[in-house]
Amino acid sequence: MTGPLRLPGFSYRRVDVDGTVINCAIAGSGPPLLLLHGYPQNHIMWRHVAPDLAGDHTVVLADLRGYGDSGKPDPDPAGLAYSKRSMARDQAGLMRQLGLWPFQLIGHDRGARVGHRLVLDNPGAVSKLAVLDIVPTRHVLQNVTRAMATAYYHWFFLATGHGIPERLIGADPAFWLRSLIGPLLGAGESIEPAAMEDYIRCFSDPRTIAASCADYRSAASTDLADDDETFTSGQRIGCPVLALWGTQGFVGRGYEPLDVWELYATDVRGTALPTGHFLPEEAPAEVTAALRGFLD
Repeated sequence: MTGPLRLPGFSYRRVDVDGTVINCAIAGSGPPLLLLHGYPQNHIMWRHVAPDLAGDHTVVLADLRGYGDSGKPDPDPAGLAYSKRSMARDQAGLMRQLGLWPFQLIGHDRGARVGHRLVLDNPGAVSKLAVLDIVPTRHVLQNVTRAMATAYYHWFFLATGHGIPERLIGADPAFWLRSLIGPLLGAGESIEPAAMEDYIRCFSDPRTIAASCADYRSAASTDLADDDETFTSGQRIGCPVLALWGTQGFVGRGYEPLDVWELYATDVRGTALPTGHFLPEEAPAEVTAALRGFLD
């Protein structure tokens, strides 16, 4: 197994945020911009988008706790170690330590869910939020259908207890990642071998597998409780929100994304792109153009 894949032109730092080390890559100058990856990836997923944005932004690419080369705290029975609130606290702390505050935030998949919670818990920290190929966790879990359970089977598999997903994924991490990612890509799309090998490298660490399972267990427990509390209180995202989604993925097929996000935010716009789930890797030029039309 080779070492970590690095993005040319980015400097790498490991920042201790309240005891959890967050791995990040930084480039550019201008308005601060934090990019957060999804499952089962790491910051490398932004390799085709981030260099362009770094032309006039200070771009920070961070690995979420438990993923990539960030720290991997032991999961806890209460689900707090990998709650979106804890993961968001890491990223807010990272940006404070880097002196990049306030900032704009782009998140894909799990990273978008972390971004959603970060904005709610840190009013004024984020001036603009872009969410790629998700609707809020609360909406997903309160509207479970046969189609959703089929498309998002991994939500339920990874949340299973008793060490079941950890043992099965650990037996062949490369098979798991390829078998999960492949069907979520748009027609005819693929992930470059070097990037896929880096994702596999990270998931060859049993701690990454355990952390990512804990992430999904938290989504169905403590995250849902936090989201219900926030929603019931009437709190909504106050900054402008851009939602992008793929026409070939379940978000595009199963929801009316803008209608859903308008229940959770006060200023929403967005559009579909002709992709599957992994927008920044499938259509980087289109994603970059959409982001440039939104970001400061």
